[in-house]
Amino acid sequence: MTIGNKPRRWFKIEVQKTYAMVLGVVLVLLGLWGFVQAPVLGVFGVNAAQNVLHLVGGAVVLWFGYKGAGKTTNMWLGIVALVVGVLGLIPGANDLLASVFAINAAITYLHLAVGVVSLGVAYGVKEGT
Repeated sequence: MTIGNKPRRWFKIEVQKTYAMVLGVVLVLLGLWGFVQAPVLGVFGVNAAQNVLHLVGGAVVLWFGYKGAGKTTNMWLGIVALVVGVLGLIPGANDLLASVFAINAAITYLHLAVGVVSLGVAYGVKEGT
């Protein structure tokens, strides 16, 4: 159905909120999965500290996403993931991340990808469309 020149939508897609909620669920599931199987998918090294961090981080992302702060949540998620990814490429910093959180090269590249995509969603997608 159209109204004037614009098609009428029967629902509103909230990309920012949806993206934040999906990543929040993924983080919580990864946190739980890490307690059951390590490394996750046979590639991503994890330990208890990283699992707890994913559980807490996922809960926070879900909370803020649910409350309607999707864009801000995605921006900060992107920044944090990108910083962790870049630190994973720096000699010395990557050793510290590996010893504290069992972060390996696969997780470093995953954080870089999640950071870029999250920032792309935060800044490239109009809120509430």
